[in-house]
Amino acid sequence: MARQARTDLDGVFTALADPTRRAILARLAQGDTYVTELTEPHDMSFAAVSRHIQVLESAGLASRIKEGRKIRCRFNPAPLRQAEDWITRQKQFWEGTLDSLERFVLDTDKSGGRR
Repeated sequence: MARQARTDLDGVFTALADPTRRAILARLAQGDTYVTELTEPHDMSFAAVSRHIQVLESAGLASRIKEGRKIRCRFNPAPLRQAEDWITRQKQFWEGTLDSLERFVLDTDKSGGRR
């Protein structure tokens, strides 16, 4: 199970690493839209945007719904919450570690370098 969670998290960070995919997610966060509408601001072909959406789908961040000849995309924020939880845990760990280091340095300075 831990390996699966890591794989999911890796997929989220991989998807977020690309500025085009982040822009697509920002647009989808405003509401569902069609793939053809997502191509307009990116000066990309339908196929190129579709590949970006495929990466977002693999990470669980987006889904496609076929409506006749059109494909509508939807944002799924749940994987971002998982990434946020991971980042929060890392931040807490490092803040605690750095606070301990600061206390150690201050105690060492007060004792004249002797412990």
